[in-house]
Amino acid sequence: MSQGIISTDFQFNGQTGKYTGKVREVYEFGDKLAMIATDRISAFDVVLPKPIPYKGQVLNQLAAKFLNATSDIIPNWVEKTPHPNVTFGKRCDPFKVEMVIRGYLTGHAWREYRDGKRILCGVPMPEGMKENEKFPKPIITPTTKADEGHDEDISREEILKQGIVAEEDYLKLEDYTRKLFKRGTEIAAERGLILVDTKYEFGKYNGQIYLIDEVHTPDSSRYFYADPYEELLKNNEPQKQLSKEFVRQWLISEGFQGKEGQQIPEIPEERVALISDRYIELYENISGEKFVKDEYSDKLARIKEEIAQIVE
Repeated sequence: MSQGIISTDFQFNGQTGKYTGKVREVYEFGDKLAMIATDRISAFDVVLPKPIPYKGQVLNQLAAKFLNATSDIIPNWVEKTPHPNVTFGKRCDPFKVEMVIRGYLTGHAWREYRDGKRILCGVPMPEGMKENEKFPKPIITPTTKADEGHDEDISREEILKQGIVAEEDYLKLEDYTRKLFKRGTEIAAERGLILVDTKYEFGKYNGQIYLIDEVHTPDSSRYFYADPYEELLKNNEPQKQLSKEFVRQWLISEGFQGKEGQQIPEIPEERVALISDRYIELYENISGEKFVKDEYSDKLARIKEEIAQIVE
């Protein structure tokens, strides 16, 4: 299973720049941009060497659905989705923070808690909690948005003190974050899932705040299956989940956590296939729709043509 989009190298009329992120490749056209979701996968802020077939399509189509489903809460950057891997829209000036919101003590928060910390990003966490337990109310734990390397935890106080975001804007970001998480939680519950935690990114366009990037996808969010949750929690057993955490756990088992000097393990083809299947499983569970694969024959040529028709 060697198929998958690992990178693109297009040139378009009117193109003013190109930015390559961990997963997405962004072609800039003045105040507009075309974002291509590749099949690259990252974990611990490191891009792994093999693409995951259909992962980009899953991310792009889920993000489109959730951006549309939350557009009454906050406007978003999207204008068109001309191809299953492509989104076209406004080029917003991004805020240099990612708004992480957590409803449950799991993942990074649990690892910090397990190691004795009771304050995360300036937010206190109650004593006596166990892994995967629900917080009394969701907590917002922002991170810096690094252009390279690792994002870092940061508190509201530090964001304001350093002037990373103006206080008036930051309070709006917190309000949007809580409202978006509430909506995502409601949609997940309709599908028998729990939205455990997620992150949102925001930017400004003509002075107005917009929701940008992806929303409620398996790369930006963690989901548990609702039905077995209480029983598994009571028995201190791992939750059945749909998220990228299973990729992180495999990497940890192979001795890799993105730390200096650690070697990225080779991902066997059968695990690549498993990861691909899990992404498709999440798409079908959270969307309630059958995933229709956009096959790889001439895929890059079709992507290029769709973008060209919009911008040229």
